[in-house]
Order: sequence, then structure tokens, then C-alpha cells
Amino acid sequence: MKDPTTFNETMIKGYHCDGAAITLGAAKYDKQVFPDATITVALKSLNRHGLIAGATGTGKTKTIQLLAEKLSLQGVPSLLMDLKGDLSGLAAAGTSNATLIARQTQLDVPYTPMSFPVEFLSLSKEPGIKLRATVSEFGPLLFAKILELNDIQAGIVSLIFKYCDDNHLPLLDLKDFKKSLHFSTNEGKAEFEKLYGRISSASASTILRKIIEIEQQGGECFFGEPSFDVEDLLHFDEQGRGTISILRLIDLQNRPKLFSSFMLCLLAELYTKFPEKGDLEQPKLVIFIDEAHLLFKQATKELLAQIESIIKLIRSKGVGVFFCTQNPTDIPDSVLSQLGMKVQHALRAFTAKDRKAIKLIAENYPSSPYYKTDELLTSLGIGEAAITTLNEKGRPTPLAATLLNAPQSRMGPLTQSELTEIVKQSRLTSKYNQAIDRESAYEILVEKLATIEKQQASTTKATKAGKPRSKNAETFLTKLSKNTMVRQIGRTIARELSRGLLGILKKS
Repeated sequence: MKDPTTFNETMIKGYHCDGAAITLGAAKYDKQVFPDATITVALKSLNRHGLIAGATGTGKTKTIQLLAEKLSLQGVPSLLMDLKGDLSGLAAAGTSNATLIARQTQLDVPYTPMSFPVEFLSLSKEPGIKLRATVSEFGPLLFAKILELNDIQAGIVSLIFKYCDDNHLPLLDLKDFKKSLHFSTNEGKAEFEKLYGRISSASASTILRKIIEIEQQGGECFFGEPSFDVEDLLHFDEQGRGTISILRLIDLQNRPKLFSSFMLCLLAELYTKFPEKGDLEQPKLVIFIDEAHLLFKQATKELLAQIESIIKLIRSKGVGVFFCTQNPTDIPDSVLSQLGMKVQHALRAFTAKDRKAIKLIAENYPSSPYYKTDELLTSLGIGEAAITTLNEKGRPTPLAATLLNAPQSRMGPLTQSELTEIVKQSRLTSKYNQAIDRESAYEILVEKLATIEKQQASTTKATKAGKPRSKNAETFLTKLSKNTMVRQIGRTIARELSRGLLGILKKS
């Protein structure tokens, strides 16, 4: 065993910050907590992204809660994905008890219950500010990636977007795109082929099936207006605390496609709208994606490449992204390599396969003279984590087993009435919770088709009126064709002739 004094000095030096920082807890070694060895994270390093991992029940959600609280107090807004409903308690003050007091006594930090400024957002019928985006905002490339289309089908999507742009047909929701696709292969086929080329009906049918799949996962609630403005995530209360926006996704756990579609759109929107900032002293926004494996579940190579690209580039916009999942292996290596901070809660080794996986996971952390990393990862208690991050100069800090501070807000969900009241009082409710269905591609094309049908009907009527039919116009052959027996004889003769011809061809 190493000297505890040396350990304490190493941790104090390794986690020292001259600039603004947040404190997560204190280092722990050989079952002893060292209150002076505080584990701090420099605010300027939080746009380097991060990982929060660990087995069920080890405290991952409380770590997200703690980080969101600390960021809010430093004036940094955050966006939290809440798939279990556990994070709503951030809006209410916590309650002191013997367990919390004992933990904070070890850390030499008093427990002060506190509530935080919270906005509740929703993609579905859950209570909250409704998040929507138009099909046009996705753009043809991203929309095609979400639908998992091949190159030919993606090309068709680009043509539909081009046609709608050229003809001033707004693509706002899914019915707009579906109607435009249908028009290009049916009533408007001749017009479309003349300007843009032919569209395969088989490809159009495939695209339509993919859209229906998105609709079945609740996509019709997401695509539309009014579009959510990402600037509304950057809000502060009268005390200067950053607002914590909680996106409630309780009913979307079995709809990964809608979840990944939203996340990709959000990250792309943030990257597009936020100006280039370089390395800020503190991030503009930090996003926490709970149950992050849903984002990558069944994702195509193209979708993964898009996510990886945005994660690399969005750092310069002052945005940090934290992925929370049970096992680090849930995150693709290409994304995992971009994460500067790692908070690893306990892992469970029930099988030989588990033990091998833990040895591999341990290699993702800096080597330490104080811990055997694979053994540490299986011995951590609830509310403890192995932490490493980047210091102010971008260098990895020493690996530290950490006893984490307890959240100051309620460690449990709000009641339905509390939640409803907060949503009702939100400054954003009147702005976003009334859906808008203005004239767009669907309505314009329906009106166009009605006009065409009306013109055709008028032309047919005029033709009939200009050329009255003679009483003797019906020929002898026409009369015969109406006779049932004659039609049957005709079909029989035609069938026999065909058989004869085919027989000749076969013999030849």
C-alpha cells in the first residue's frame, strides 16, 4: 500500500484549478476519504464531452443531477434527457436525513437543500414544452440518413426537396413530404420527369414505408411547427443561475428511431446556429444524454459517422455532450475516443465474460500507482465513482476513486400536480404548446389537383357540348362488343391463338 500522505498530495496537485471549476466530491483511498483532496473539474474542459457509466443502481442518475446543479450555480445552462422520470426532482429542494448528513460529514461539506430553475420539455404527449422541427430544417441529407435510405433513395429525397424549393412548397411535416412524393410519381409524374428525371415507383414505395415507420414511433408529434429555437435553452433566472431543461422521454424507450432522430437534429441545429467560439472559459451549454445506447441502437454507419462528426466539431461552439449508459462498450469507439471526462460507477462481474469486459474497460483509464483499475471498478459503492478528466491545460488528471457529493435538490420525481404547475407557469408554454398547421406542400398540392380535375371536367363537358353524338354513331361492332356471349367467344379465340403461337415457338 502506498503512503496516504503522498496520495493526498498527488490528488490535491492533480485536481488543482486556478480558474472557475465545479467540485464533485473528495478522493478516497484504502476506504479512507480525504476531504482536502477535492475532485474538481475545470469549467473550460467541459466542452471536451464526457462519459457517465455504471451498472444499474450505482448512482449514475444522481451524478447527472449533481453535475446539472453545479453547472447551474456557475451560470451554465444544461439539457438533460430523462428517460425514467427521476430527474424532475431538480425543481424541488431536497430533504435532509441521517444518511446524507453522514456522507457530507465525511466530505466536510454541509448539506444545504436547494431547488433549481427548471424547464420541462416533451417530444410526445408527456407534460412539457412541445419540441418540434420541420422536415425542411432537417434537410435532404439528414432526413435520408434518419430514414436509413440507400444512395438511390437518398437521391430521390434530394429531388423532392429541390422540387418543393423550386415551386415554393414548404415541407413542414411528414404529410407534406408524403404528398409531394405521391404527386411526383402519380398526377405530377409528367411534369416532374420533364424537369428532374424519372422516379422509380419501387424506391418511392420504400421511402414511404420508412416514413410510416417513423410515424408509428410518434414522429407526427415531432415534425411540424412552431419549431423549437435552441436559443431558448440558454436562459438564466434572476439569480444568474443557468436553467436546467429536462426533456421527458419516459414513453420513448421503445422508440429509439425517434429519439436518435431528435438528438441528431438537435446537435446539428446547435452546430449550425451557435457561432464559432473556440475555447471558452466555460461552456455555453452542456447536454446529458441518459440511456445513450438508445441513440446508437440500430444506427447505420452513415448515422454514426454523422454523430461522430458533430461531436468533434460542436466543441468549438461551446457545447459539451455527456453520454450516460450502463457500459462504456455501448458507445462506439469513434465517439468514446472524443470524451475527455470519464465518471465510472461500479461494474458487476457475474460471469467470465463480464470479467474480461471489465479488464478491457480498465484500459480506457490512466494507469495509477494507487489502484488496480479493474478491481477498483468492481469494488465501488453506491454514490462512488472512478473519475478522470482534463485539467485546465488539457492533460488527463490522475484516476481517483471519489466519494461524490449528494445532490441538493430532491432525489426523486415530482408529483404530477407539481409537474403540471411548473409547465403551466413556464415562459415558453404560450410560445410552443399551440401547434400551427399553416398552408404548406400538402394543402397547396391538394388545391392544385382539385384545380386540374376541375379544368379537365370543364374541357370534357365542352367537348361533348361541341360534338353532339349521332343516333347512328354506334356501329354494328360496338353493339356486338356489348353482348356477353360475343365477348366470351372473343376471349376463347384469343386464348387459343396464344396457345397455338406459344406452342409453335416452343417447338422451334
